[in-house]
Amino acid sequence: MSLRPPIPPEIKREVRKRCGFGCVLCGMPLYEYEHMLEWSQVQRHVAEEITLLCRLHHGEKTNRLLPVEVVAAANSNPYNIRTGVSRQHFLHYSGQAVKLRVGDSCFEYTNLPNGAFVAPLVMDGLPIVGFRLDQDELLLNFIAFNEINKPILQIVDNELIYDTSQWDIEWIAQNLTIREGRGRILLELIFSPPSEIVIAKGRLLRNGIELLIGKNYIFNTNNSNFFGSITTVNCQVGFAIGEPTPNVGAGIVISGISRYNFDRKAARQFLRKCLNEQRMQGGV
Repeated sequence: MSLRPPIPPEIKREVRKRCGFGCVLCGMPLYEYEHMLEWSQVQRHVAEEITLLCRLHHGEKTNRLLPVEVVAAANSNPYNIRTGVSRQHFLHYSGQAVKLRVGDSCFEYTNLPNGAFVAPLVMDGLPIVGFRLDQDELLLNFIAFNEINKPILQIVDNELIYDTSQWDIEWIAQNLTIREGRGRILLELIFSPPSEIVIAKGRLLRNGIELLIGKNYIFNTNNSNFFGSITTVNCQVGFAIGEPTPNVGAGIVISGISRYNFDRKAARQFLRKCLNEQRMQGGV
């Protein structure tokens, strides 16, 4: 008996894109790959024969409670393609302590009182990441934009939703990755409830400001500012860039940002130079 080979990555991406990055029946962004015709019958991986189902609907199909005809009909008109966004998914954050990790920097909050609102990351006065404690419930808020300032992913009071027009969105376990193209990660998030979220890699964009996030750095492309190993504890604003500047306690504040008239290529060359120097010194 031969082992079942894994589905090739390119076929998986094609299936994800066609299905709107969610269960074709209900839009749930946590999904599993399902051969509409049983593997034992076809023994092949063909994108057109594979769909996405959430664990509930996958189990129903496996147990023959969900007819393949119903799955095939949903596959031809997926929930998320019809709506243009994923179904809302609730994230289970809780408690009075929370931290945001961005690269190797950490913005931490402890003993949050009821009614508190903190913003570890702010761009042009907008909290890109924010936490509030409401009636002992810890609520995460997050927003990510593309180059034209269109929101592509939002978390509002722990409810996550994303725009399904992206090149690729892949959610595996705790890791949610949005790709702009082959080998080009726009955003990689790691959710670690009840108290931590990680921006592991990617680009944060807002009104012409660009922050590049890597394993051990935050880099502002506009002004070629390089940051690493920042730690703040209980600063209402952790890292703020752009205008207006915060009028509350903040850890790092950067203003006077060049917007669209800057040499992006030169800035990225400078970033690579800095990273190469770190590698030579054993710092990466």
